[in-house]
Amino acid sequence: MGTALVTGATSGIGEEFCWQLAAAGHDLVLIARREDALRALADTLANVAGVRAEVIAADLSTDEGCARVAARLDVGGPADRDKPDLAPVDLLVNNAGFGLGSDFLDNSLENEINGLNVMVRAVMTLAHHAGISMRSRGRGAILNVGSVASRTGAGTYSAHKAWVVAFTEGLAAELKGSGITATVVCPGPVDTPFFERAGVDMRATPSWLMASPEQVVTEALDAVRAGRVQVTPTIPYKVAMGAMKLAPRWVTARAMRSVPHM
Repeated sequence: MGTALVTGATSGIGEEFCWQLAAAGHDLVLIARREDALRALADTLANVAGVRAEVIAADLSTDEGCARVAARLDVGGPADRDKPDLAPVDLLVNNAGFGLGSDFLDNSLENEINGLNVMVRAVMTLAHHAGISMRSRGRGAILNVGSVASRTGAGTYSAHKAWVVAFTEGLAAELKGSGITATVVCPGPVDTPFFERAGVDMRATPSWLMASPEQVVTEALDAVRAGRVQVTPTIPYKVAMGAMKLAPRWVTARAMRSVPHM
């Protein structure tokens, strides 16, 4: 069943990844900033699902936090830190992220740089370490969490997710034939605390336009198992992604004027 490392593991989509992977028999390495929340989740997963759950408290907006997680991904690879008690990571889930909740010029530069570090730099850093380690063993998978926002051109968050999609597509092509896959999941709005934390009011959004974490994670993991490069969960957003790929960019930009930046 192997070992999966999940960033942003303690809430929302990240927590759902942990539960579905544990239910499938995967041991877990849980990454988030708060050690108390990580340990509580790890204990529950171990007790309910009977899997091993390690915890690494790390802030992925910092060099130190990324280095701590990268060292764990090196286990079993050519840069192995000689930790025989630890199993190599077979699946990396780059899920950590947050909504910026503001137009670029109205936001602090510090917050913008933190977002860039977590949603772009950390994704690249961890994928690099995981990919090298997995390549030395000839197996593994990398799953990056993108967004339908990657097609909208609506603010910095959209730009970060557009990078994640392009990066995953390029990585998947590079890894072809290696026994390793790269997949990006691009959900629309999901019923999690994401929007509340970003200060975005989604109460007027019809329920049928809000996916559940269960739907998103199920489709994402199915895509990984099938070796697919990109997946957009739920029918409304499959249609939306297809329409945005075909529509002129000015049409999408005009349609997004009334949508809050993430």
